[in-house]
Amino acid sequence: MIAASTNELAIETVGLTKIYGSGNTEVVAMRDVTMQVRRGEVVALLGPSGSGKSTFLTAVGLINPPTTGTVMIRGTPVLDGPRELTNLRSFRRQHIGFVFQKSNLIPFLTAVENVQIAMQVNGETGRRSRIRAMELLDYLGVADRASNRPAMLSGGQQQRVAVARALANHPSVILADEPTAALDSQRGRQVMELFAKVAHEQQAAVIVVTHDHRSLDVFDTQYEMEDGRFKS
Repeated sequence: MIAASTNELAIETVGLTKIYGSGNTEVVAMRDVTMQVRRGEVVALLGPSGSGKSTFLTAVGLINPPTTGTVMIRGTPVLDGPRELTNLRSFRRQHIGFVFQKSNLIPFLTAVENVQIAMQVNGETGRRSRIRAMELLDYLGVADRASNRPAMLSGGQQQRVAVARALANHPSVILADEPTAALDSQRGRQVMELFAKVAHEQQAAVIVVTHDHRSLDVFDTQYEMEDGRFKS
């Protein structure tokens, strides 16, 4: 259930299209994709491999700009096709958190240090970043593993640390690409429920790309992509 405290749009895309190559080699990876996601809403993005899900996610995440179309985050136009309307690197660090199929934790850092580093690259001090990191690990139920390195954590625990890292800079948008693909069904559902918790309680807009249909009941909204478009 979407949190009722806000109807503010966190994400709005209009007519996103991504074309690779030209002429005989042209491939349309995404065509005329429009979406609105409110703060506090958790969205599942479904579809077969090659349907355009990851292309869409990297466009919204300001990593792979579209050929045409507009991306707006919290009402701010940030991309107009390939044209950058703001400093993307700085904007991305401040407003967007990412979670991937693999946790991508730094192996020689502890869990708390892996969360801290996301804040330190934004100029946060060591003490303040540690306090925030410990609060997030506690919120996500892994504070007792704060001093452990990734190799000492289970797959589910690693993903919880990765979610904590994604939340570190108070993002308004969290994007997750197949975050449960390497987990069993029980741990996978726990991670999906975690995204719903984060969306509803932290008032973040969350988009999760997934092939896993077993936990779709935790999502507020579902979109399915096929051949680069949303299915009607």
